[in-house]
Amino acid sequence: MISLSADEARRIALRAQGLLGAPDRRAGVHGVLRHLGAVQLDTISVLARSHELVPYARLGAVGRQAVEAAYWTGAHSFEYWSHAACVLPIEEWPHFAFRRRAFRERGHRWHRMKDREGSCAAVRDRLRTEGPLTTAGLGGGRNGGEWWDWSESKIAVEWLLDIGEVVVTERRGWKRIYDLAERAVPATLFHDDLSDEECLRRLVAQAGTALGVATRADLADYHRLKGEQVDAVIADTGLVPVEVQGWPRRAWADPAALESTPRGRHRTTLLSPFDSLVWDRPRTGRIFGFTHRLEAYVPKPKRVHGYFAMPLLAGGRLCGRVDPAREGSTLVARQLSMDGARAVEPMARALREAAAWVGCDSVRVERCAPEDLRGPLDAELRELGV
Repeated sequence: MISLSADEARRIALRAQGLLGAPDRRAGVHGVLRHLGAVQLDTISVLARSHELVPYARLGAVGRQAVEAAYWTGAHSFEYWSHAACVLPIEEWPHFAFRRRAFRERGHRWHRMKDREGSCAAVRDRLRTEGPLTTAGLGGGRNGGEWWDWSESKIAVEWLLDIGEVVVTERRGWKRIYDLAERAVPATLFHDDLSDEECLRRLVAQAGTALGVATRADLADYHRLKGEQVDAVIADTGLVPVEVQGWPRRAWADPAALESTPRGRHRTTLLSPFDSLVWDRPRTGRIFGFTHRLEAYVPKPKRVHGYFAMPLLAGGRLCGRVDPAREGSTLVARQLSMDGARAVEPMARALREAAAWVGCDSVRVERCAPEDLRGPLDAELRELGV
């Protein structure tokens, strides 16, 4: 049994997530996606949407239009259910056959159709004759009530998405663009030939590579598998069992991650709350000693760190957080906290870089904790010209 210190595990995890060492700029955004295996989507847009923030955290100020083009141009990716709704590399299409089959066997997800055959046939015909369409193009998403009061065509197209007859090929203005999977997925990948076991083995192995070192729960959470599904295939994934100091349960590591000591430049950046480095809250606490919680859906009076608090990564540690907003050309830190004076300089650099990336030329800090670090932070920001 290989033993790792907690610090070694932390560094392995950072390198595996592309946040330690030189970034692969030639591979670009698509290289980040292929390496991570999944990039979570979310409706919230503060500095930018989460799927834009993930490559930004690893590559720096890559153009936002370039990010969108890398995801959606040239059949490089598709959207499906992984950790949540995620952008996935197109080559992973066959490995989600197990989930598509599970939906078929279940027979429905959230809604039931009044006329399954007729509604699905109508959606197929529209897509076949008219090409890729939005929900609006298919007749509208709602019946006129609340957001969950879906129209029959919306239920049908989402069901066809679940079972793999339809695929989301793009988000345009945050609207899903649906197409027939048989047309959008490359012919060599358009099949559900892999058994459930083969699919799970690949996804667990991929999670292990993206995480570097992980517990059973970590591996399951990455693509939202069940613990028993991980148990069924873990021995055949190539991952090796390890012990990590301070971790209460056994872990597994990517053998390639153990071949060399993680070295290189640590990225200093603000992270999306949905970044795969921190999306698993128990793992984030275990590796970084950092309690992270998205408070967007918490009533405002009960929020501790703000609506969309973004953790600050610096020196390989999570050492602060910022709840950002934009007012014209000013990036506003509505609420900011730092774990001591050593976080001041990296916080200032991260704020400046983020401001420049979204087209802001100044930074204003509204609330700072601890308050006695406000003066040093303001001084650093002035030094950086913001």
